[in-house]
Amino acid sequence: MVQPLFLKPVFKERIWGGTALKEFGYHLPSDKTGECWAISAHPNGPSEVENGPFAGKTLDKLWEENPELFGNPQGEVFPLLTKILDANMDLSVQVHPDDAYAMANENGELGKTECWYIIDCKEDADMIFGHNAKTKEELVEQIEEGNWNELLRRVKIKPGDFFYVPSGTIHALCEGTLVLETQQSSDTTYRVYDYDRRDDQGNLRDLHLDKAIDVTTVPHQDSKSVPKIEKKGDAEITAFVQSEFFSVYKWDVKGSATFNYEEKYLLLSVIKGEGSLIHNGENYSFSKGSHVVLPVGLGEFEISGECELIVSHP
Repeated sequence: MVQPLFLKPVFKERIWGGTALKEFGYHLPSDKTGECWAISAHPNGPSEVENGPFAGKTLDKLWEENPELFGNPQGEVFPLLTKILDANMDLSVQVHPDDAYAMANENGELGKTECWYIIDCKEDADMIFGHNAKTKEELVEQIEEGNWNELLRRVKIKPGDFFYVPSGTIHALCEGTLVLETQQSSDTTYRVYDYDRRDDQGNLRDLHLDKAIDVTTVPHQDSKSVPKIEKKGDAEITAFVQSEFFSVYKWDVKGSATFNYEEKYLLLSVIKGEGSLIHNGENYSFSKGSHVVLPVGLGEFEISGECELIVSHP
């Protein structure tokens, strides 16, 4: 019988991390925990199934050995990666390659288009999103001269904001931001600037300027997503983006709502509240910090409770 797959996250310590992920009920490896890899089949941190007949199996193995759960897809790798990021300090300014560049230069890794849902942030927070260079020559010149204030574009953010970040976009989350990220399953990042920070051993972190300049889109192109909202039972469904890489939604449930995604598998992350997923008479309880994959063929199910979920599918 097809049933929901609850996943155990993987945590990553980062120079910019903190302890904000504790609010999801997680036990963190340190007070420098920057990333929760919540739904991951990436070899650098695959998450593990916690329930049912596949308990103990990692998502990458499930993709490989039980492709029917995902509709027998053509791709060699599970295409998406869901993270929660705690930017306790500014992240490095970075840019990601597209599929073709990553395939050629990063041992066949996928490119990295991503998107962010701002769960929380400090008052008057901002982030770096794009640049002001009109040509590659100007981009190189500004980088070489360290004219970061002139080069980098800053935008104000607030809880509930959503940003689509295509490959080739220079970007950085800034201090005091908690974000759910949906991205292609890739761990390739090209650092452009890191504020001359040093690690625990006193070393500057590596930059990847040649590759970063290669892949940066010039001039910057803003990718505005216009959310579409609809009601389904006691749920408000916000469609943030539907791109060639992923579709991302927020389900805000206050009561109960019935869904049916027979042909797609879904990735669910609970970012607020608690509730139940009811399927075939079985009641699966969840709370803030739960992450679930709903396989193809699950059919009709009900979500009840008071909760907010970020939901995605390829």
